[in-house]
Amino acid sequence: MSDNNFEQRCAIRFCFKLGHSATETFQKLQQAYGDSVLSRAQVFRWFKEFSEGREAIEDEPRSGRPSTAKTDENVIKVRDLVRSDRRLTVRMIGEQLGLTHTTVHQILTNDLEMRKICAKMVPKILSQDQKDNRRDRCLDFLEQIENDPSFLERVITGDESWIFEYDPETKRQSQEWHTSASPRQKKGRMSKSKIKSMLICFFDSQGIVHKEFVPQSQTVNQHFYKEVLEKLRKRVIRVRPNIKNTWVLHHDNAPCHTAISISQFLATKNIPVAPQPPYSPDLSPCDFFLFPRIKIHLKGRHFGTLENIQSSVTDELKAIPVTEFQNCYKKWKHRLQRCVDSQGNYFEGDNVK
Repeated sequence: MSDNNFEQRCAIRFCFKLGHSATETFQKLQQAYGDSVLSRAQVFRWFKEFSEGREAIEDEPRSGRPSTAKTDENVIKVRDLVRSDRRLTVRMIGEQLGLTHTTVHQILTNDLEMRKICAKMVPKILSQDQKDNRRDRCLDFLEQIENDPSFLERVITGDESWIFEYDPETKRQSQEWHTSASPRQKKGRMSKSKIKSMLICFFDSQGIVHKEFVPQSQTVNQHFYKEVLEKLRKRVIRVRPNIKNTWVLHHDNAPCHTAISISQFLATKNIPVAPQPPYSPDLSPCDFFLFPRIKIHLKGRHFGTLENIQSSVTDELKAIPVTEFQNCYKKWKHRLQRCVDSQGNYFEGDNVK
């Protein structure tokens, strides 16, 4: 510490003892020392420390400059520390191990090949039995595909979903190109409208097979769903005559889908059902492909009436090319395998190949 700095610190403590404010002290130091005066921040920091009871004017002893060595020993120390608490920040690791911020970051990213990621929201925290159930049903599905390569081509999948008169666009959708000097765009916080229409849709690898909108105030119960399935059966005969006697239904485990009357109806019509594990939207083509595909194009638009909602949804469904349905079914098979590889865990966002 230079003599000049020591003198000014003494003066700061002297002014503090006399009851001067930090601003008054800084002004007096400017008059006395001119260009060599301590910065305003330094003066205020020392004034604050004296006000909190500090008496010493000398610097506190330091432990030394943090090590910048990226040695094998330091790599092991960082690895063990991160394993003990994976939420530690780079700065916290550096302070505990006496390493620089840059060194810690290089060890984490280059040597340990780590990255900090957020937890992903999932439909449910699965029990071990539920994980095993997901894995086993996927294995059954894959076994059927292995034994009959045309099996997946005969599967018709379907589900229901609400379509809103207005659904706010996503944050990513609102991105725009601007220069660094441009102000950030502002948008008001919006919520989904109360006006909505429920879509029921069935499709296969060749495209939409049947779709309809649930009448207002109608509940999708087993009786209504049975009528929908009868319409679907007749539709298959007309638009998919090559599989009219061999097609397989795939839907989720909603109560109206698994009711006894529905099972009896399907058995009477000789319509087998492909297995779908519970709590598994990641394995349902409607959830990971169709509904997100059409809704993303509807977000941020006001439709006004139910008729406009239904007309826009119909247009979006017609606009989906056959190749996208085919790719969806390829991804479906891949997802089934990923579920098996992950032992029934949710796999989206993981690095399971």
